[in-house]
Amino acid sequence: MVDSPSATPLWQAAWDEALYGARGFFRTHRPAAHFRTSVHASPEYAEALVRLAHEHRLTSVVDVGAGGGELLSGIHAVDPTLRLHGVEVASPPAALPDAVTWSAGLPERLDGLVIANEWLDNVPCPVVEVDDRGVSRLVHVDPGTGRERLGDRPPERLASWLGTWWPLDAEPGRRAEVGLPRDAAWRSLVSRTTGLAVAVDYGHTRDQRPLFGTLRSYRDGHEVDVRPDGARDVTAHVAVDSVAAAVGGRLTRQRDALGDLGVSGRRPDLALATEDPAAYLRALGTAAGAAELVAEGGLGDFWWIISG
Repeated sequence: MVDSPSATPLWQAAWDEALYGARGFFRTHRPAAHFRTSVHASPEYAEALVRLAHEHRLTSVVDVGAGGGELLSGIHAVDPTLRLHGVEVASPPAALPDAVTWSAGLPERLDGLVIANEWLDNVPCPVVEVDDRGVSRLVHVDPGTGRERLGDRPPERLASWLGTWWPLDAEPGRRAEVGLPRDAAWRSLVSRTTGLAVAVDYGHTRDQRPLFGTLRSYRDGHEVDVRPDGARDVTAHVAVDSVAAAVGGRLTRQRDALGDLGVSGRRPDLALATEDPAAYLRALGTAAGAAELVAEGGLGDFWWIISG
């Protein structure tokens, strides 16, 4: 960590510009080219969400952070009667079904099942680090180089959040991402929703916070140096318990949520291989995709925040 007087933006501001500015990552790149999510792992994900919508008698689905529209296309293939809307700063892809509507920002009202799959991790937030004197200070970053410096102490509202949700000890180098903007983003989304809102993301809880924060960058399918330059994704794990508490939401792991929706990953009966080899191979492929969705140590460890 370098402490210099050079003028560099706070991490939150640099992060926001890198992802959502005029030449930001999500305006100029399709996420699927850079990282893999549950949406890309298996069509069983879309099928499970359709079942969730039906269970709650909801007739529409809104995908917040819709990327290239892959989830909405999958849902439309399962149930073309559902009304579908995508929210993403980039323009809608040409291959999107005609039935899907699209907007760059959240509508004033959200009806039905609202899914935010790996959206909160891309909500920029302040970064704090403990200095050599054991004092927590805001971190600045040079967007072009990733070079950082320490700035002022966090203001009271950020310090209060840290004290409640992510207390830092006085060990120099300890870091945290202050999740207050994520709490506010989810509270705003839920306040607009008539139906059921579900955030799906990688995250942590107060009893298992990482010691040095979780800032990461990805490009072309690989983890790369963390840098808010607009050419790569910038992400950080979500303090999911804080987000849930902000709206009175319920927390569960993806493996449990999808298990309740009929996704198991169990291999088909071997007898089917003799009776109908083609059907067995299809079932085996489906099981492999489902198994990835619920795997421990992988996508199955994701958190679902369920509100509504």
